[in-house]
Amino acid sequence: MEFDSFTLAASTDDLGPAQELAVVREHADIVEFRLDLAGDPLEALDDYDGDLPVLVTNRPEWEGGEASDDGRLATLEAAFDHDAVVAVDVELAALGPHGPDVPSAVDLRSTARERGLTVVTSVHDFRKTPAMDNLRSLLSAACEAGDVGKLAVTAADRADSLALLSVTHEATAAGHQVATMAMGEPGRHTRAVAPVYGSKIGYAPPRAENATAPGQYDLQTLAELVRRL
Repeated sequence: MEFDSFTLAASTDDLGPAQELAVVREHADIVEFRLDLAGDPLEALDDYDGDLPVLVTNRPEWEGGEASDDGRLATLEAAFDHDAVVAVDVELAALGPHGPDVPSAVDLRSTARERGLTVVTSVHDFRKTPAMDNLRSLLSAACEAGDVGKLAVTAADRADSLALLSVTHEATAAGHQVATMAMGEPGRHTRAVAPVYGSKIGYAPPRAENATAPGQYDLQTLAELVRRL
């Protein structure tokens, strides 16, 4: 899947009846399926008959998810067998020279590309927004390692949000495909504003109570905000 224009992902751990909600069909372009939050993710993919393509994520505990390292990447790779899957999210830290999953994560990335899947390489900081130079280097490294570089940080104030938007604009101007957002209440608005500066993927749960990250809008709200902007 080409993320050359803004794509709105419905973030969920449920590919069943929840994906039949009118709000998902009306507002989402793709489903981000959180394998690490689902009871039996591969069975859920087997049963999935929705119209939307799927981006699969199996987030490890060390980056804010619930998947243990044991078998995590094998499960993620098994998801590639499903026709609806068009993209995969792999953590930048897993692809680094000292990552816990090397060389398996590197092999998984190669397999994904051989299958024609888009690789989203992600970085999450649930404590802070790094200094500007670090933001640039993290996003640049994520873009270099994948087809889309994803950077999610935690904003303490508007200055943090502004820094994120600035590096989003810079990376986009340099020709990279990025997905950026600032988590937490002070950064909530960046989920709607970042697409103006070039962010290509937004994430939102179908219902607010099912948020998978701090500060997410619900799907309908984010769709309307992005559309208005």
